[in-house]
Amino acid sequence: MIFRFPENPILRPADVKPSRPDMEVACLLNPGAFVHNGRIGLLLRVAERPVQEDGFISTPVLDPEAPDGMRIVKSSTAERGQASDARLFVHEGQCYLTTLSHLRLAWSDDGVRFEVEPEPVLIGNGKLESFGIEDARVCCIDGVYNITYTAVSDAGYGVGLIRTKDWKTFDREGMIFPPPNKDCALFPEKINGHYYALHRPTHNDIGGPWIWISRSPDLLHWGAHQWIARPRPGWEAMKIGAGAEPIRTPRGWLEIYHAVDAKGEYSLGLLLLDLNDPTKVLARSTSPIMRPAEDYETAGFMQNVVFTNGHVVDGDTVTMYYGAADSVICGARLSIAQMLESLNALDSGE
Repeated sequence: MIFRFPENPILRPADVKPSRPDMEVACLLNPGAFVHNGRIGLLLRVAERPVQEDGFISTPVLDPEAPDGMRIVKSSTAERGQASDARLFVHEGQCYLTTLSHLRLAWSDDGVRFEVEPEPVLIGNGKLESFGIEDARVCCIDGVYNITYTAVSDAGYGVGLIRTKDWKTFDREGMIFPPPNKDCALFPEKINGHYYALHRPTHNDIGGPWIWISRSPDLLHWGAHQWIARPRPGWEAMKIGAGAEPIRTPRGWLEIYHAVDAKGEYSLGLLLLDLNDPTKVLARSTSPIMRPAEDYETAGFMQNVVFTNGHVVDGDTVTMYYGAADSVICGARLSIAQMLESLNALDSGE
């Protein structure tokens, strides 16, 4: 069902120029994907940090009061506090990311060979994005590209919205889902007069990292919230979240989602939602359609990760772009017909 590009990885950190001379690109992750003027565009997440010194960990933080709008937090590794994730560290009681991410455009005529623009197209802006912006999803509705992304700060991570028609000028709409929330994928058209979005609130006690759905009259104000899928034992025991925009098919809205097992392995599965009422789950994968298998997926900044939030659809073919091992960007092709055939009907989203 999954046909990985033989050219994988198609983009590596060495292919991207750092945004500043005192930074290095640590990894490339999780691109949004779209078509503009006949070309395929990727909206890359570029994760940067200062060149690391032995015995220390340092990370950039956006700060309008600091020189050049950025300050460096530096901590002795011997004094490093404990955090729940290897991508985090604690310094003087505050949790920080080990990298600062911005968004960068890359363009291709064939969908395989991409040229990366030399400068960021979007960086964090304001106190709710001081730790960067991440994992953009791009959904074109009525000629407008709607970019949903994860905005990160010391207040947590929420979902921001930016709109553009030409990829040169941008309208920032601010945060549309407050912390803790991420993995927001918009549906590409109105359904019964409403916009819909998949997203993932996260709770540490009651509840958990489940896929929710909400509706809106204007893409800014969201309500009618309800969950539609939650983790199940096995390959998706720890958490699940939406990928890119759902794909309209004759059988329903087809969504490629990610799941994490108890060992931290990220894999991909499928949801099928009713065309006229996407709060109804019609079918769901009983096993992964893709899990880490190649060397570039099993070893890297984070081991055993395949994560997608961008694809381009052409007839029956879905060209899916994904982050591998939180380090490099890869591509694969899937058949919509084969994905639909793989699904088994369920009586609920659980």
